Amino acid sequence: MKDRAASLFPLLMLVLLAALTFWLNRVIEGDKPRGPQRHDPDYWVERFEVRRFDLDGKLQHTLVADKLLHYPDDDTTIVTAPQITYHQKAPSEVSARMAYVGRDGKEVDLVDEVRIIRHSAAGDSPPTVVETRTLKVFPDEERGSTRDPVSITQGKSVMHGKGLEIDNRSGITVLHGRVTGTLHRNRTETP
Repeated sequence: MKDRAASLFPLLMLVLLAALTFWLNRVIEGDKPRGPQRHDPDYWVERFEVRRFDLDGKLQHTLVADKLLHYPDDDTTIVTAPQITYHQKAPSEVSARMAYVGRDGKEVDLVDEVRIIRHSAAGDSPPTVVETRTLKVFPDEERGSTRDPVSITQGKSVMHGKGLEIDNRSGITVLHGRVTGTLHRNRTETP
């Protein structure tokens, strides 16, 4: 009889450990539903303005939009009608119909009717306007890129490309693919 009780002791300890593990798991996890989470916003903001300052306290850029929705299940943020203004000597404005903001806010995907307007520093030439369907923007670095067709106009000059990389700080824009266009220059008549 003692041998039988001694052989059942490890089995009893194993059952006790399994029950303890199950109980701890229920306490830690709680009674969470096991199915897929609903895709409902946990907060939203309407008609808002956000200003970003650099380390010296100088206004870097401003974001104005109609609506912002945040979804906790996949941590996505959707912004409707965003308009970003970069405040420099030659200000730049970026707008789109919709924007998808990454988890940390360092990456923004602009979608539908993306338009960039870069004003001239001296104000003596017409602004440069970039139009495309999508644009991936890195707001803190003031860079962006797209693989969609792009149209760039400045006054009567027009350029078309199959993709683009843009750097607002350096003012350099690189068109990709087959680039076509018409460049007009201002002629001054000399007697």
